[in-house]
Amino acid sequence: MDIRKRNIRGDVSVKETMKSHKYRAQKSKNVDIVSRSIYLINGLFLAIFFSVMYYLLHRWREKIRNGTPLHVVTLSEIIALASLIGSGVYLLGFFGIDFVQSVVSWPNHEPWVVEDSKVDHDKLLIEQDSRDGTVVTLPHVEQSTPLLVFAVASANDEELIAQVVSGKIPSYSLESKLGDCKRAAAIRRQALQRIVGRSIEGLPLEGFDYESILGQCCEMPVGYVQIPVGIAGPLLLDGREYYVPMSTTEGCLVASTNRGCKAIYISGGATSTLLRDRMTRAPVVRFPSARRAADLKFFMEDQINFETISVVFNKSSRFGRLQGIKCAIAGKNLYIRFNCSTGDAMGMNMVSKGVQNVLDYLQNDFPDMDVMGISGNFCSDKKAAAVNWIDGRGKSVVCEAILKGDIVKKVLKTEVAALVELNMLKNLTGSAIAGALGGFNAHASNIVSAIFLATGQDPAQNVESSHCITMMESLNNGEDLHISVTMPSIEVGTVGGGTQLASQSACLNLLGVKGACKGAPGSHARLLSTIIAGSVLAGELSLMSAISAGQLVKSHMKYNRSSKDVTKVSS
Repeated sequence: MDIRKRNIRGDVSVKETMKSHKYRAQKSKNVDIVSRSIYLINGLFLAIFFSVMYYLLHRWREKIRNGTPLHVVTLSEIIALASLIGSGVYLLGFFGIDFVQSVVSWPNHEPWVVEDSKVDHDKLLIEQDSRDGTVVTLPHVEQSTPLLVFAVASANDEELIAQVVSGKIPSYSLESKLGDCKRAAAIRRQALQRIVGRSIEGLPLEGFDYESILGQCCEMPVGYVQIPVGIAGPLLLDGREYYVPMSTTEGCLVASTNRGCKAIYISGGATSTLLRDRMTRAPVVRFPSARRAADLKFFMEDQINFETISVVFNKSSRFGRLQGIKCAIAGKNLYIRFNCSTGDAMGMNMVSKGVQNVLDYLQNDFPDMDVMGISGNFCSDKKAAAVNWIDGRGKSVVCEAILKGDIVKKVLKTEVAALVELNMLKNLTGSAIAGALGGFNAHASNIVSAIFLATGQDPAQNVESSHCITMMESLNNGEDLHISVTMPSIEVGTVGGGTQLASQSACLNLLGVKGACKGAPGSHARLLSTIIAGSVLAGELSLMSAISAGQLVKSHMKYNRSSKDVTKVSS
């Protein structure tokens, strides 16, 4: 082995240097033995900690069910408590001290920061002997993990793009490896274009906070889509004015909704009533026989058992509260639909967590229960389903307004009688002939989708959130118009998901429903649902008037068919 050296304090022979490295190798071996011993000890204490915790939780749950006071403990429980405390103190001391030391020492140790980028790190490793000051250049020893960190930290973007294209670096891991979400998106974008051989130049990259979506909204981003936001209003609802943000690419939609808002405003406004507020999740479980499935159904529907189940469910969240359970049997399979209030969150994850706790609890009394899935589609999420139309999901809202006949003529350009007849023929009879499920309206999903996109809601839940029946009837001997929309399953939240993004948060702030309502949890989400229903009322009123007056095609040709030369406009 050719070893070159530079003596700093005096002459040091090659033999002494080799002896020094032999000593270090033996020392490293001893350290490795100690490390393995510590690893085994840590594993033992971890096993003790979690097994004892599971035992105590199991015992406490039995005491709660049997009505035994928690402070009455047996010898085994005392031993378990002592073991839990002892193992916890050991683990906290070991890992806590290690964590503090790593935080304190991190700024002073940066082994992968090398100023001279021209050094060939694949061939050489510079090592200094602290005892005599000798610096020896040795062949590089392969080390997998540190080398990967070093390669990602020092390689330029072009090398990273090539590694993503070749599959050496997974595209999904760029954010965690680089620590820079925007740079990761830019590298992924370039790699994508090389892989598919087509450009996505029109998809913007700049001007977006990619940190805000990490682990929350969207994985593997390569840009963002621009959707314009228009404002309809003021919508006068329950005595308050709202300017409603609508994100859409359909011409006429905002203008039409705005016209409906104007007609409602002049008429004195609309009123809304929240009928229900409950998110659902319905797991499916299987038993050896249909009789056993029925046993659990009767157990769940018993009021005394429901109170116990509610306690188990409600422990999963500060805001989630179980309101009811509905069961359905299909042979040996039982579908359990949990209804739960979720505060200002839309609440799907919150309900799922509570349901999981209940299933774990039921497993003790029904050990032959086989949980097939946390969701069995009896929920029913993001699908048109009669159970949502009948029982509701999320927020159930009814909104109404009374319009004077002269306003119908002057603002909406039609007649009360014509609107009532068209609504009966189109929204009611026509939808019935089509076999519609929750679709007894003109275009409720248009308004729901636009507000969902603007306020950061889950756009896929537009399916059930747009369930709506629009009713119209004449009042005062045909002079005035009463219009209402009933929407049983508006699924919205003002915290979590896309509501945290800057643009969507700004739209929620415009409506006065941003974030959680600290004084009355759930008030913001409920208010948002009534605003959506009021906006749907305005949209239904305007579109039906346009159809009744024969203005639909004309208005779309005017506002939805631009004849401008885009190239000249942009230049």
